[in-house]
This record gives sequence, C-alpha cells and structure tokens, in this order.
Amino acid sequence: MHNINQPKIGRYIQQKEGYKAFTPFDFPPKDGFEITPELYKKHEEAIRLVGKLDGITRLLPDKDFFLLMFIKKDATYSSQIEGTKATFQDAVAAPVTEEKSRMHPDVDDITHYIEAVNYGIERTKTLPISLRLIREIHQRLMTSARVTHHAYPGEFRRSQNWIGGKTPNDASFVPPATGDMQKSLGDLEKFIHTTDNYPALVKAGLLHAQFETIHPFSDGNGRTGRILIALYIHHAKLLEIPVLYLSSYFKKHQKLYYHKLHEYHDEDSNIKGWLEFFLESVAEIAESSIETCTKITALRDRDFDKMQKLGKKSAASTLEIVRKLFGQPIIGVAEIMKWTGFTAPGAYKVIERLMSLGILEPLGTANYGQKYIYADYYESFDDIFRDQRKQN
Repeated sequence: MHNINQPKIGRYIQQKEGYKAFTPFDFPPKDGFEITPELYKKHEEAIRLVGKLDGITRLLPDKDFFLLMFIKKDATYSSQIEGTKATFQDAVAAPVTEEKSRMHPDVDDITHYIEAVNYGIERTKTLPISLRLIREIHQRLMTSARVTHHAYPGEFRRSQNWIGGKTPNDASFVPPATGDMQKSLGDLEKFIHTTDNYPALVKAGLLHAQFETIHPFSDGNGRTGRILIALYIHHAKLLEIPVLYLSSYFKKHQKLYYHKLHEYHDEDSNIKGWLEFFLESVAEIAESSIETCTKITALRDRDFDKMQKLGKKSAASTLEIVRKLFGQPIIGVAEIMKWTGFTAPGAYKVIERLMSLGILEPLGTANYGQKYIYADYYESFDDIFRDQRKQN
C-alpha cells in the first residue's frame, strides 16, 4: 500500500518571463489518493456529526431566518481572513436603518459575501456546481467590492497572479500560468461530477485545496473557495439546509490553515496533512452548529411561550416580529415600523413590550438612533459577545 503523500499534485515549471509557476498534474492522480485508516476514522466522526446536524436542522422552524445568521457568521470570518476589520456584530447591525451613517467601512466586504452565498444556494437549485456557477458567485462577490487590485468580477484571470511578495520572482506561491490553469479547471469540474470512491467530505477537502492551488481569479479566490465548500456539502446531499460553514475555524487557526494549504501544493505534497486538518474543521464546526441549533430551538420555545400570555392580537403581531428577529437580531425603531406598519410611538410600544418580556435589550447607549438586540439569541452565534455578557 502506497502512502497518501506519494501522489504529487504538480511541479514548478520555468516560465519564459523568468519565474517558476506551480503546474498541476492531471487531477485527481491516475492512481488516486490512498485514504489511510486514520483518515477514514476522522471522516467517520465528521460524517456522523454532519448527519446529526442535518437531522436537527430539518426540524428547525423558521429555517431561512436561522440560515441567514450562519451565513452572516461565515461571511464575517471569511472576510476577516482576507484582512477585513469589521466584526460579526458590525455585519449583523449593517441592515439597521439607524446604523447606516455609522457603519464600519469594511462591512461592505461582508455584505457582498452574504449576497454571493445566498445567490449560490438559490442557483444550485437549477444549475449544478460548475465553472459557470463559480464564475457567477465570484461576480456577485466582487462587483463594486473593495479590492486591492482589479478583480475582473466573474472572469477567470488572463494574466499571472501570485501569493506573497512583490513579483512572481519573490512570491511564496505562484499558481499555474493561464494556459495550464484552464486545463486544471477542466479537471476540477470533472472531479466534482465524477462518481468515484472518495468519501464525500474528503472530496470536499480536495476540491477546496485544488481550487486554491489553481487560484483562477485575480482577486477573491479564498472567499470563493470557502463558499464552494458549503455549496459542495449541500450538493452532495449531506445537508438539506446548508448550515456548515468553516471560515470561523479557518480564522481561528489561520496560520495553520495557510500552512496546510501550502503543504498541499508543495512539490512534495502533504495531502494527508491537509485532509486531516479539513476533517477536524468539519467535525468541530458541525458539533458547534448542533449546539447552536439545540440552543435556539429551546430559546424559541421559551420565548413563544412568553408571548402566549399576551392578549390574542398582541401575541400574533409580537410572534411575527420575534420570527423576524431570528434573521435580524439587532434592530432599531425603523425596523419595527417597516415590519409592522406601525407609527414611531406604536413601534416604541412594541420594543417596550419585548424588553419587558426579556426578549430585547438596548445595545450601547446612543442618544439617538438607539439599537436593540435579541441578546439571548444573538449570543448563540457570537462567542465574544457571550463572554462579555457573562463578565457584565
């Protein structure tokens, strides 16, 4: 039995411009990647937790609202990996009317990411995961977005790019030249749709690493590649609702994430090292998502019970507002007015009612444009906020 590290992903080839570009071999290798017993064990644990997560999310009421929070969280951490400074709270508060003038400038990166993920989920209903879909997602992600250099939204690059360094000569990694890139992208698309013996999550891990190796866009490759993971897991029918997003794990272990990807596309590829890291990330995030879903289901039951004690008319309208809070747990008075059609005084009354029920609480101490937060719910997604709340 050969070692999983034996197949090589590619090699550096001298280009006429003087630098060497990493040129992938046929993908996957003809002999395939051997999955070691340790990897099978990690895959079994990860797939068990993904199955458990799928069971719980299928039972979730108000699925779309909850899903939006998982997407916002991934959008924040995926953008932070690329240097965005805006926080998860900034991202959740972004749609609040009173927040517009004070919004963190980096929130725009996160908003683009949310739009791209939502578009991708919707689009996979009618279009298989393909190079076309990847380009469409990139277009949503990068159109009018803040970029360090020209992103050419939705177009594969027509010139050489590189990672680290000022030129390809001193870069830490130089992806394939454009001609080789096209062939590698064709191999990647075939791999997505080929029926083979690779365990599904191993295939998702290989897909992400190979996409990052090809680096087919001028900008936005990391974010597009991370969206691809969630869409592939959904496409492989492992999750009916795409709630598994790995960016928070990758951000937490950012140096290791980059190191493992770099080892993957080294001439002496460490594919096993990358796949172990990837499967560990799936297991940890699936477990934490299970915990989140369990908490929010219990919280929903608790708070819906509180509302049953209100008069019939008040209960119905309050219930509808709380359902919307699952997708937008930070609000201002204007949101309540929009959702209900009430006047400002009427909206204030609703906020007071929700505060007396222990559902909303003021966020910060603004003199005007006060925001309110569904804190017990929001903290299920934001560890930093939860820890600060405990200290207070």
